[in-house]
Amino acid sequence: MNIIKICYLADINSTHTHKWLDYFVNKGYDIHVISLGEGQYEGVTVHSLDVQDNVMKKISDKNKLEYLKKIKRVRSLIKEIKPDILHAHYASSYGLLGALANYHPYIISVWGSDIYDFPIKSPIHKFIIKYNLKKADHILSTSNVMKIETEKYTNKDIKVTPFGVDINKFIPNRTEKEEIVIGTIKTLEEKYGVQYLIKAFKEVKERNKCLKLKLRIGGRGSQESYLKELVKEFAIDEDVTFLGFVNPKDVIKEFQNFDIAVFPSTLDSESFGVAAVEAEACGTPIVVTDVGGLMESTKPNVTSLVAKKNSVEDLSEKIEILVKDKDLRLKMGTDARKFVEENYSLENNFNDVDKIYINIMS
Repeated sequence: MNIIKICYLADINSTHTHKWLDYFVNKGYDIHVISLGEGQYEGVTVHSLDVQDNVMKKISDKNKLEYLKKIKRVRSLIKEIKPDILHAHYASSYGLLGALANYHPYIISVWGSDIYDFPIKSPIHKFIIKYNLKKADHILSTSNVMKIETEKYTNKDIKVTPFGVDINKFIPNRTEKEEIVIGTIKTLEEKYGVQYLIKAFKEVKERNKCLKLKLRIGGRGSQESYLKELVKEFAIDEDVTFLGFVNPKDVIKEFQNFDIAVFPSTLDSESFGVAAVEAEACGTPIVVTDVGGLMESTKPNVTSLVAKKNSVEDLSEKIEILVKDKDLRLKMGTDARKFVEENYSLENNFNDVDKIYINIMS
């Protein structure tokens, strides 16, 4: 039997891309990645297009034009590789390169901002997304809510392939401690609502002075300085720790240490809550806001409590329920682990993708 050869159009430096690579390299597939930026990955042949900026996330059309100049190179590489399947991760930038390459079978995986934000910028952006999806033979989405959003731009069937976690790495490992640790790990941008978490923490702390409460915030972003000043202004800096960038191994340790994980997104829609699933896998109960993908990646009132977005009052109320009820925290944590095992095991989720690959080839 010939070894299956997959060519990904994807960011080689993305941790999400790495999950795909790990699984399919371990399957023994011949994996190639055509990436805008430079990078290497063990067991993978990486073809860099030498676009230094992370163009995939850039808004400027000037930056977009830079990667379009690489289309001849992309076509040449694909012709040389001759993959069994060409699979673009991201419907806009990498999706456009794949569409213009005109190679089949061609899969597009939608990720989030590519389908929520990109097509509403202008009629041209909308046209590009429609064109890319039209050129794809198959379309994959990590969540049902994102599938619904994608259906605005295509009438093709869209398969939902959840983005799970490695349940053999993300495992519960809770130790008894005096303090109750509330935490989040997210990019520190306004849309992820960490400012609401800090304000809610202050209120919960003031109402529960007999409890030793701590807040740990992981991640970097443009709001970092503002959030640190906010903590000082509230005089809670002794109880709040900013972790900065958290590497993948330490993410597991943090989620295991959190008694409550909070994801207070202010977005109208979240594609999927990978961090929430990671925390749940570690047996940690969750507080989320009532936005799409977060509701799908948790089980409200079983693994998570749901607060209204942009509401400090509601967020603090939901956090306080878990702060004051240890038995509920433990039960929800146990249910969270079970929920992930049943729905978001990385191996099971990628097995489903593998079946799609095999069906396409046959």
